[in-house]
Amino acid sequence: MSINTESTEMNKPSLGLALIPVVLTLALLGIQIFYFGDFTPHIPLAIGLALTSLVGIKQGLKWKQIEKGIFNVIHVSMPSVSVLILVGMLVGVWIASGTVPTLIYYGLTLLSPQIFLAAAMLLCAVVSLSLGTSWGTVGTVGLALMGIGAGFEIPMYWTAGAVVSGAFFGDKVSPLSDTTNLAPAVTGTDVFSHIKNMMPTTIPAMLIALVIYLIAGFTLIGSDNSSFERINAITTSLQNNFEISAWLLAPALVVIVLAVRRMPPIPSLFAGVLAGAAVAAITQGAGVHDILTYANSGYSITTSSDEINSLLNRGGVQSMMWTISLILIALGFGGALERTGCLEAVISAIMTRVNTFKGVQTSATLTSVATNLVAGDPYLSIALPGRMYAPVYRGMKYSTLNLSRAIEEGGTLISPLVPWNAGGAFVIGALGLSIGDGNFENLLYIPLAFACWISPVLGLSYAQLGFFSPKASAEEQESWKKNNELVMDYNVATK
Repeated sequence: MSINTESTEMNKPSLGLALIPVVLTLALLGIQIFYFGDFTPHIPLAIGLALTSLVGIKQGLKWKQIEKGIFNVIHVSMPSVSVLILVGMLVGVWIASGTVPTLIYYGLTLLSPQIFLAAAMLLCAVVSLSLGTSWGTVGTVGLALMGIGAGFEIPMYWTAGAVVSGAFFGDKVSPLSDTTNLAPAVTGTDVFSHIKNMMPTTIPAMLIALVIYLIAGFTLIGSDNSSFERINAITTSLQNNFEISAWLLAPALVVIVLAVRRMPPIPSLFAGVLAGAAVAAITQGAGVHDILTYANSGYSITTSSDEINSLLNRGGVQSMMWTISLILIALGFGGALERTGCLEAVISAIMTRVNTFKGVQTSATLTSVATNLVAGDPYLSIALPGRMYAPVYRGMKYSTLNLSRAIEEGGTLISPLVPWNAGGAFVIGALGLSIGDGNFENLLYIPLAFACWISPVLGLSYAQLGFFSPKASAEEQESWKKNNELVMDYNVATK
């Protein structure tokens, strides 16, 4: 996976000019979301794309060149958009097959409410590690866990925080993940060394989050049986409307087995759709037209239980269109910012103001975070800082493993915490976190996704203290020479 690096003659924008589309877009987003109370970031991002294009034209680019940069970034991210479409199909079909209802039923009957949040995080981490996709985990297992959490009367944002923590951490350390492979690729390291170097932040962050979720579980639920009647009502309604059996977990097992056998996520998820369709036809009596409708428009059911209705009336490709359209616009904006040199101008300005390793490490992490905030693209937030900062690390004789960890944490982990980012938009849509009409309570999942932000905080702390910040080995320095990788003298690079 790569981002366009084609060189075209143009005048590099000044820092002031480069910041104009960034600042104006963020201002428009703030007005739209917080002043008008309307969480539809599409048009502010589209206006930002247009403003960025005007900057590029002013600097000498032709529209075709800007357009190519826009669509190049969109093209790079199309596999993730494809996963989105498949997750929509899979959710609708798995509900119809009884797979999701069975997961909810067993979760409500087997899990203790007090340990639910901690168990949800661990389960999502294991599944995401196996599948190599945080999005696929959120849209399948995460959806079932939202139903279980609702049965335990746990606020949606708490469950969503646990799901996001586990899913994106599993993705971060999975050798099957696209972002986990992208980070070492753009910094010139190998994927397994990259994963190993993330352990000093990954393990403590997961343990801290686990303790917090355990404490929260006992605090939110307590030790009384006040929610048991509600749980019993939900499980009874599930039994009345679906065939509940362990055999109905077969579609989920198919996806996990294929992932363990290192099949790519897209065919694995599609196999899960087909398996769910077969189970729906055999066990729930769904017809061919019904299955096609569920895959496209989502599952629909009306029962005497409002909880069941709200939990299971969802899914389908069409349910993902709001999210997909937002992602495509955000990716286009990110591509325009890169192609016009606006992001490069901002990053270069940052690089001229740091003169120590801890400053560079902090800048690399925060640059990835800022790219997530501005460009809305987790891929760009990894690829662009990775390419630009790598020569500086080599010039300072620090291992670029430091950089790959910084951009993975600022890119992969922060992505789901930005609502207009591709990752955040997917989380909100897939987990049914309604935030319309100025009701932003469900956005509390952002600070409650503890593992996602604790890890970068630990990484920044290590950089300040000099912990887990390896210097480049003789072998690594030799590989730079062998591969003709740019080594930028730090004293020159920052002038």
